Amino acid sequence: MPELSNGKFIKYFDKKVNDTIRKYRLFTRKDRIAVAVSGGKDSTILLHVLRKLSYKVEGITIDAKIGAYTQKNLENLQEVCKKYEIKLQTVSFREEFGHSLCYIRDVLKEKGYNYSSCMLCGILKRYLLNKYAKKLKFDYLATGHNLDDEAETMTMNLFRNDFKLARRQGPITGVVRSKKFVQRVKPLYFLKNEETKRYSQLMNFPVNYEICPCSVKAYRREYRNMLAEFEKRHPDIKYNIIKFQEQMKSSLKKEKTAEINTCEVCGQACSQEICKACMIFKELKLEKNINKEKKCEKNGE
Repeated sequence: MPELSNGKFIKYFDKKVNDTIRKYRLFTRKDRIAVAVSGGKDSTILLHVLRKLSYKVEGITIDAKIGAYTQKNLENLQEVCKKYEIKLQTVSFREEFGHSLCYIRDVLKEKGYNYSSCMLCGILKRYLLNKYAKKLKFDYLATGHNLDDEAETMTMNLFRNDFKLARRQGPITGVVRSKKFVQRVKPLYFLKNEETKRYSQLMNFPVNYEICPCSVKAYRREYRNMLAEFEKRHPDIKYNIIKFQEQMKSSLKKEKTAEINTCEVCGQACSQEICKACMIFKELKLEKNINKEKKCEKNGE
């Protein structure tokens, strides 16, 4: 794509987001959309663009309590939401689980469970995002994953021979739709990381461009670096990975007989008898808090 002036680039970016929404029928202007916002450039951009395109949008942020890093991200989000008059729902690890992410990780490590910070954070954030998106009655949950993120994830699944996860990827996450899950969608699916960074800088959004201090040794970072090296010699590699993913998904029929289970412990949606979040709580011996919450929900408290 030829270099565009700043004004034309903004229009190109907004149009590409809207085109993706329309092409895959992600949602309509009648739907209530929750955007999972972290304070990073991608989710902040998505929140702004959807608001700009007149979609009914609000933000949900999960504060993992990673010291000054997440505190600054939260302050940045509050500034953006105030400026653009967007409602922001904040959910805290400490209020929900009684502990910060780093504390939970360290306790699990002492008990012999070697969860990486990123894996643990992802599991618990997805749990809370679905829980609160359902609680607040949103129709869809939009995430800020861009084309680079998707290419990296597809490559990771390929290298790990994880076909089950690979087929769940795409602009509409998952294979089977269920009322137990608020459908996750990715409007930035066809926009590259360099494009989202340029957009964020042009808009002068108050975002942290540094990586999370807990993700320095993340497994994903190896794939990110590997694809970056390939891209220098083969500029279309990430687009080609996404095209392959699209072709794979279109060739597979949806599993009509598949069902979404309900976690026996907390009552949230999951693919097994017990969700991964509750497995972590069990390992931390926090079952009492979860069961108490479930009892309160049944009693309508």
